[in-house]
Amino acid sequence: NIHGQGQGKLSVEKSIFGVQTGFLGVWIHNERRLSNFIALRTELGLDAGIFGGGFQGTKFILTPTITLEPRFYYNLNNRSKKGNSISKNSGNFLALRVKYDPDLFTISNQSNVSVIENVSIIPKWGIRRVIGEHFTYEIGIGVGYIHYFSKNLIDNNDVAADLHLRIGYTF
Repeated sequence: NIHGQGQGKLSVEKSIFGVQTGFLGVWIHNERRLSNFIALRTELGLDAGIFGGGFQGTKFILTPTITLEPRFYYNLNNRSKKGNSISKNSGNFLALRVKYDPDLFTISNQSNVSVIENVSIIPKWGIRRVIGEHFTYEIGIGVGYIHYFSKNLIDNNDVAADLHLRIGYTF
């Protein structure tokens, strides 16, 4: 399935809505076309964390996140020339993830657990592929910057890494 715009030009989809899950969370997302090869991904989700262990047992936490991520799908022409699908924005991408983790609420099996409100900016490389018509998988990696909004930290700035492995369903 190859999607074009205008006179045979290849393009990302006009709008994609879906849900994804991975090892550490669940997210809903929308990708909206900004140009033929650029889409803006907006995402709301719950990031998960696992900590502890030993005598006290393993603990988990779910906390809300908001993400904006412009994505440049750079290999749509090559995929199309080889006969590979670019449906649902199947392709390789470069992105700039801007993620906000508010301290609104947490879901945990431990009482009095919270997160430090923060924002991160991470350049990423990734791939997205479609299986069938609606199922997708994504892999992405990047390293960037994180700022914590806390008066109790000596240094509120740090290096942040992002590795995502997700499967999802697009509507």
